[in-house]
Amino acid sequence: MEFYTIASGSSGNSTYVGSKHTRILIDAGVSGKRITDSLGNLGLQGDQIDALFITHEHTDHVKGAGIFSRKFHVPIYATEETWRNMESAVGKIAPSNKRFVYPDEMCVINDLCIRPFSIPHDTPNPVGYSVFAEKKKITVATDIGHITDNLKENIADSDVLLLEANHDERLVEQGKYPWSVKQRILGEHGHLSNKNAGKLLTEILTGKTQYVFLGHLSKDNNRPYLAYETVQEILEQKQIKLGGRLKMDMAARCTDGVKVEV
Repeated sequence: MEFYTIASGSSGNSTYVGSKHTRILIDAGVSGKRITDSLGNLGLQGDQIDALFITHEHTDHVKGAGIFSRKFHVPIYATEETWRNMESAVGKIAPSNKRFVYPDEMCVINDLCIRPFSIPHDTPNPVGYSVFAEKKKITVATDIGHITDNLKENIADSDVLLLEANHDERLVEQGKYPWSVKQRILGEHGHLSNKNAGKLLTEILTGKTQYVFLGHLSKDNNRPYLAYETVQEILEQKQIKLGGRLKMDMAARCTDGVKVEV
């Protein structure tokens, strides 16, 4: 399987996952041109994408979804609630390309099995996704307000994991945002902090995991080096070492990431 981040941050999110026979995108929160250009860097064209899966309706996850679907006739998968709330943003979609997913119900596309799972965020019925093929598992889990047992169960044993490390709590508290926005970010249905990302990883990492990417970083309330160092320190406190079989990297906010294969 292949994994490649097109964008990951508070300004836009999109991730490519592919197997021998199937290619999908998870979220399309940047322009259709940006997605097409990034796929070109992989030697792919837009019409080679078999499906687009949406986690939830916020703009940084759906901005380019409508235009990409219409241009390349790509079906869009999302929960019923997400569809209701994003239809005005994505525009008119062909009825045949409007598909539904349900948490914990497996969706099969060719040789990929995609399992949506519930995440605690401030939208109706948002989901993360685990993608399975050839005994491998790739998981995308962002926009997480707090850690739940269901979340831990679904991201455990991933060969590749894209996990949110959205903010440093001190930067949020000292920052320029209005208090109401700070409360949302730090709340039970907001975003996962660097510290909580590290804590979560200590609870779910197994010998199976090869790559962890820290993503969905806030532009104003985080720094890549700060997220990495915070998580690394928490892992090392639990005797979890990076650099051998287990590698950790940052999912870039505005540039393509590194393609990994498992």
